[in-house]
Amino acid sequence: MTELPILYSFRRCPYAMRARMAIAVSGIQVELREVVLRDKPPEMIAVSPKGTVPVLLLGDGNVVDESLDIMRWALAQHDPESWLAHQDAVMIAANDGPFKHALDRYKYPHRYGLADGLEHREAALEHLSGLNELLATQPYLGGSAPAFTDIALFPFVRQFAATDQIWFDALPLPALQAWLNGLLASDLFGQTMTRYPKWTAGDETILFP
Repeated sequence: MTELPILYSFRRCPYAMRARMAIAVSGIQVELREVVLRDKPPEMIAVSPKGTVPVLLLGDGNVVDESLDIMRWALAQHDPESWLAHQDAVMIAANDGPFKHALDRYKYPHRYGLADGLEHREAALEHLSGLNELLATQPYLGGSAPAFTDIALFPFVRQFAATDQIWFDALPLPALQAWLNGLLASDLFGQTMTRYPKWTAGDETILFP
């Protein structure tokens, strides 16, 4: 049994991204195994047959394979910036449900048999407009500093913006854009987006953070 928890992750996956950011801010060290989703390692499938990242294998053999649960696990060990005090369950559910549904169809319309994703882009934009209204009154969704809700939503807003960056930058959503750009420029995000080679059994251990 390993002493350190093992995190199976994929750098660009928004679910894995928010899990890594929570682990990084907690300072809890894990063994990072970067996977390629089209060639998932059998070791990951063995502990989490659903085959999605992130997957956290704890030292006692227990498995945590939902990103929000991994965030909560890490922050329960150490929460130096009080992220856990700012969890908006309704906002997170809206992000992970209707917004993610619309985002996928906007970004990948042909996967869903659509000519384009513009209708779904507009549906997603309604959600973002609500975030912009809140952020016009405070710098972060959690208040004066970034916290759990901000990091839970941020990777998905990032993905939406990057789908058509010029169009997104021209939207009348200044508070949301400032929030997004601030998190993109943060040291925390930079740390979590370090590139690592694909992991295979026998590779040298990579520690994170």
